[in-house]
Amino acid sequence: MKLQLNGDPIDTQADTLADLLTAQGLGDAKVATAVNGRFVPAGARTACGLTDGDLIEVLAPMQGG
Repeated sequence: MKLQLNGDPIDTQADTLADLLTAQGLGDAKVATAVNGRFVPAGARTACGLTDGDLIEVLAPMQGG
């Protein structure tokens, strides 16, 4: 399936947002996620199914002043 991950097109076999994060090496990372502009909490990622053309945003927290 084809998705947009942070604005970049990708091909993936991931069925859920949790699977996608794992495939991208972010399975254990502390990140914020959104699918098609809707925030997806960490606890809901395994139940968040993906479909062709979804827009995925993954944001890492930043530190500093």
